[in-house]
Amino acid sequence: MNRPLRVLVAKVGLDGHDRGAKVIATALRDAGMEVIYTGLRQTPEMVVNAALQEDVDAIGISILSGAHMTVFPKVISLMKEKGMNDVLLTGGGIIPDDDIKHLNDLGVGKLFHPGTNTHEIADYIGSWVKEHRSF
Repeated sequence: MNRPLRVLVAKVGLDGHDRGAKVIATALRDAGMEVIYTGLRQTPEMVVNAALQEDVDAIGISILSGAHMTVFPKVISLMKEKGMNDVLLTGGGIIPDDDIKHLNDLGVGKLFHPGTNTHEIADYIGSWVKEHRSF
């Protein structure tokens, strides 16, 4: 690849706990990725539009509010509408394993629980992008 991976990190909805998102954003940056952090209280539409404008390879959503079964399906739906079929949607937070399986079935990538090693997350994003995106 001729450029660094570009990842958009977002907090969607009213969830105001952004410490984890900032830790992930810093870790991805330290792994050599370009990171766009959108800040708090984004809508799914704002996240997808920013991802389009920034030409990202991946979107990472941090969610602790319990709204994951609303947020992720809406974002993946908007991504499909916009033809973003080669952009990874991943994320993490407090998400039950049964919900993770359902979201994966909808097309959401791997979802991470709190405490996951940041190298694992960076490696996953890098591997996914290498396999699914062509430059």
